[in-house]
Amino acid sequence: MDQTATCNDSDLNNLTSLLVSVGANATTVAAFICDRFEKVEGKFSATTYAVDNTYLLFSAYLVFAMQLGFAMLCAGSVRAKNTMNIMLTNVLDAAAGGLSYYLFGFAFAFGSPSNGFIGRHFFGLKDYPIQDQDYSYFLYQWAFAIAAAGITSGSIAERTQFVAYLIYSSFLTGFVYPIVSHWIWSGYGWASATRRNGDLLFGSGVIDFAGSGVVHMVGGIAGLWGAFIEGPRIGRFDRSGRSVALRGHSASLVVLGTFLLWFGWYGFNPGSFLQIAKSYNEHRGSFYGQWSAIGRTAVTTTLAGSTAALTTLFSKRLLVGHWNVIDVCNGLLGGFAAITSGCSVVEPWAAIVCGFVASWVLIGLNKVAEKVKYDDPLEAAQLHGGCGAWGILFTGLFAKQVYVQEVYGGNKDRPYGLLMGGGGKLLGAQIIQILVIFGWVSATMGPLFYGLHKLKLLRISSEDEMAGMDQTVHGGLAYIYHDEVDHSSHMQGINMRRIEPTNNSTPDLNRNPSVSVEI
Repeated sequence: MDQTATCNDSDLNNLTSLLVSVGANATTVAAFICDRFEKVEGKFSATTYAVDNTYLLFSAYLVFAMQLGFAMLCAGSVRAKNTMNIMLTNVLDAAAGGLSYYLFGFAFAFGSPSNGFIGRHFFGLKDYPIQDQDYSYFLYQWAFAIAAAGITSGSIAERTQFVAYLIYSSFLTGFVYPIVSHWIWSGYGWASATRRNGDLLFGSGVIDFAGSGVVHMVGGIAGLWGAFIEGPRIGRFDRSGRSVALRGHSASLVVLGTFLLWFGWYGFNPGSFLQIAKSYNEHRGSFYGQWSAIGRTAVTTTLAGSTAALTTLFSKRLLVGHWNVIDVCNGLLGGFAAITSGCSVVEPWAAIVCGFVASWVLIGLNKVAEKVKYDDPLEAAQLHGGCGAWGILFTGLFAKQVYVQEVYGGNKDRPYGLLMGGGGKLLGAQIIQILVIFGWVSATMGPLFYGLHKLKLLRISSEDEMAGMDQTVHGGLAYIYHDEVDHSSHMQGINMRRIEPTNNSTPDLNRNPSVSVEI
């Protein structure tokens, strides 16, 4: 039997009549009851705000934890002699980015009201918070901004002056990235799918839900120009132009960083809903709402990354003959970068398609990078730039109508994925996003890196590069041992060499020592 409670005018009239019959004043009773209802409604409203802000804060903490993942991934992907340098740059991405985003970046991105190009309010969080944005929103968006800067630092690792890191990181998080996020995510942006003050681009706007373009392409393209202008690391290509692998010193750190990033991605993608206590469709029952879409987004994220990892595993086994954990980790992250755009508006089966293609995009771009002698120690430009661009196109192909309506609202004729029967307008908007992001980042970060190069502020000296920046810039090594087969420096410490198997159960260390100590 349905025991659902109801409250309507008839009920109120009956109650009032009853109270009048016993001598109560009808007006006083009605006012009292309405006041009670208003207070209850206010309690529910405050509770909803609290739940949504708590959810957003928790998501911000997860996204910020990705900085630890970036740090571990970067540290494991470089040679031991540059570990302290790359770790410090990751710390400064967050610290310098925090100040620049507070002073300028957040205002350029989300200052409202504004025009379609750039925000004009909330510098230094003045006159903030507002009704639909609280401090949790600022924290969440800052975590995204420093993620873009962290991507770029991987592309130019092991050969970049420290001052260049400070300059580019502040400029990227304080100006370049915020402008793109304003275009796509602000309610006033010219390409926004939730634009308030004008027609949507192609009747749709750009759907880049959590930032395949806004975050990953921006960081990847910035890294592309930095690495291109700097040139490859010494020894990356031999005199005949053949590729020489300069392997990172710790696969363990790479795997640790990858798992931390995977964990943080559950704040990156599902957290981009910004609120959780929202109902969608009464016809589907009270059990269905934004919380359901958040769960689906976590599932699509998981499936895309997992598919990309497995595809990379078997593809690289066929291509090079090895089961390589580093390649698998990069493939996994490529799948995550790709699904980030459409994670909220596609079916789980489509996420598998996304991850499969993302793996091959990364493999193909790495081959192209070798051909043109482009050196990116973390494959950041290929992974975040290339797979991010694929993710934007993927959304234009596979976005499902009902999910687009739930997440973005609007009229029932709103365009959706081309392969789902929604026409080509959304895909057209997605292509414009790719072109505009590439053009904007190239026009801003390219000249910045070129200017630093001309001022001799970009690349370290060849002597410092050969010795390693830990020793020459940061005052000491992170580890007391040398990289294997790295004879570029002869500093004191323990020289660790590989122990080869012998036929004897106990090796004769006096006859054939395998470990020596330099004094």
